[in-house]
Amino acid sequence: MKSATRLKVQDGTIEKKRKKSSQKMYNRGAWIYALPAFIPLVLFSVVPLAKGIWTAFTDLEAGLYFKPKFIWFDNFRRLLGDSLFWHSFNIGVIWAVSCTVLSLVLGFGLALLLNQKLRFLGLMRVLSLVPWAMPPVIVAIMWSILLNPAVGPIRGIFNFLHLPGGDTNWLADFNTAFPTVVLIGAWVGMPIITVSILAALQGIPQEIIEAAKIDGASAVQRFRYVTLPAVRAITTALVALNIIWNFNSFGLVFVLTAGGPGGKTFMPALFVYNESFKYGNFGYAAAMGVVMMLAVLAMLGVYLRARGRQDKES
Repeated sequence: MKSATRLKVQDGTIEKKRKKSSQKMYNRGAWIYALPAFIPLVLFSVVPLAKGIWTAFTDLEAGLYFKPKFIWFDNFRRLLGDSLFWHSFNIGVIWAVSCTVLSLVLGFGLALLLNQKLRFLGLMRVLSLVPWAMPPVIVAIMWSILLNPAVGPIRGIFNFLHLPGGDTNWLADFNTAFPTVVLIGAWVGMPIITVSILAALQGIPQEIIEAAKIDGASAVQRFRYVTLPAVRAITTALVALNIIWNFNSFGLVFVLTAGGPGGKTFMPALFVYNESFKYGNFGYAAAMGVVMMLAVLAMLGVYLRARGRQDKES
């Protein structure tokens, strides 16, 4: 009996050792496969982020032989009293929220339309991707030409239809510059939302929709109780990503208005660009970047927490 018990214990110990060794081999294999993606992530994301945070606590300025000193929180104290930066910060928050909401509404509506059986559906889906396929700088140049008050085709359309605003310089007028830039930004961000939500819509089983129709559910009820729950997860991710992208937007606004007129479209990224590359205050600009990063994380935290509460209540 004792020998049989010893054999069982030995077999159990050997089996545990085998499981541990196999688990170690699996972990090693996983790391080997992950290295091609992990190394660029560290080199091009983690290292620059750490370098930027370190720079924010120094007085680094432009110059070949300039030796930066560690000045702790002096840049952040200076930033607290910089009214111009906080003005651009407010504009950036309004821009990020406005572009995200508008592109979500337009993208959702277009996805619902493209999910129907329509003529030339393939062509329409291709055309919906055009803003996504174009670099932001090219988009900005294209819209600058279209909105040109002297030779732009939009001016000709307004005058032909006898609509007011044909001679308005949409990107240089104090009242129209910011709304115009928001519309262009939403147009640029709409394709990714359209494609993602369209994929989620096509994943909804037709049996559920047909069952809802048989039960007498109206189109609004089907949208509320069938469609929205099916796309809720992807919508949450899209809103989070668009807030990050829009708040850090630079190229589109820089080419369209360069922050004008009178600072009406002066985003935080433009402020950081001027402070670093125009005036050479790299430490101060890095402190602005850290504040922007914390602001994005705070906005995402508030949004995801509110969305989590809604999910629990539903």
